[in-house]
Order: sequence, then structure tokens, then C-alpha cells
Amino acid sequence: TFNGAYQYGEEADKGTLEVGKLADMAVLDRDPLAIDPADLRDVTVLATVKEGAVVYERDEA
Repeated sequence: TFNGAYQYGEEADKGTLEVGKLADMAVLDRDPLAIDPADLRDVTVLATVKEGAVVYERDEA
């Protein structure tokens, strides 16, 4: 992701995991790299974070 941030001149704020940089991420209920590809459709998104703010959090039902 560093190269993409560099291309847009945003490497001071994005592109690497460092304290003070912006981060977007998804929190999943399991590791998608450790399951059978056929089970990927069953992975649940628990939360998403954009630029340090939680923008989605799954309700516990």
C-alpha cells in the first residue's frame, strides 16, 4: 500500500502501519486465509474502521 500512497502524495498519512497514520480495516469473525475457499461466503464482518473511526459495527442479535 505504500506505493499507492506515494503515487498520490499521501505517504505521510497512509501506506504503512505506523503510529499516527490513517488506517482502514475490516474486523472479521474468522481468518479468511485459514478456511476452505468455499466457506468465504460465510465470513461475517464484525466491524469496519475508516481513517481511525468505526463506521460499522455489527449488532449482536
